[in-house]
Amino acid sequence: MPRDDPKDLHPDGMIVIRDLFKSFGENRVLQGLNLDVKRGEDMVVIGRSGSGKSVLIKCIIGLIKPDRGSIYINGEDIVPFKEKNLNEMRKKFGMLFQFGALFDSMPVWENVGFGLKQHTELKNDEIRDIVKEKLKMVGLDGVDDLMPSELSGGMKKRVSLARAIAMEPEILLYDEPTTGLDPIMADVINELIIRLREKLKVTSIAITHDMVSAYKIANRIAMLYQGKIIEVGTPDEIRNSNNDVVQQFIQGRSEGPITRGK
Repeated sequence: MPRDDPKDLHPDGMIVIRDLFKSFGENRVLQGLNLDVKRGEDMVVIGRSGSGKSVLIKCIIGLIKPDRGSIYINGEDIVPFKEKNLNEMRKKFGMLFQFGALFDSMPVWENVGFGLKQHTELKNDEIRDIVKEKLKMVGLDGVDDLMPSELSGGMKKRVSLARAIAMEPEILLYDEPTTGLDPIMADVINELIIRLREKLKVTSIAITHDMVSAYKIANRIAMLYQGKIIEVGTPDEIRNSNNDVVQQFIQGRSEGPITRGK
């Protein structure tokens, strides 16, 4: 049977996911997941802890290989890729990890410039110039030589964001971008995500429990439940959804179909 052409599936699709399955032993995490992410949009995926959001992100960036299904990036299915091809493909991505994942033994400039040092022939002074530019984009000046231990939680998150954009990726992935931050700093990060999308013209996927953040940064929101995307819509469409599972999650109610396991 011929493979689907992602341009037929979604003509504007930067990321097109079809029929994705992933299990770990008896734990069936993704069960036929489908999702289209348009070029230049911020897609936010919501769902309960353990619903498979992080597994989905790791499949998209090639850190986990799905059991079956297709993940088209710019029209090319990456699921069959070997490690060499995956490494090349990952250069298109920047990722903000949930807890920053900074290297404690490196100063800020080396953390931000880590990918540039690994994947380019640039000299240290050239890397430092790029690092300064990216740090300025996330609202940080004069922190180049500080160690991660000298930074606040919000500063660490912004340094991690500078690292994510250092190689000018086409796609940014955000894993719980506002986790561990107070509401004011969380809003700073939300504003940065929006600004970076507009300035860099990147395509973004964020996974989050934070509905304030989801509503603010998303062009569209997708609800992941029982291994599938059960609804996709604009923030207003999700707010006004008739789906009981969606409503229970966004309202944070303890009683409903999610907690009954239906």
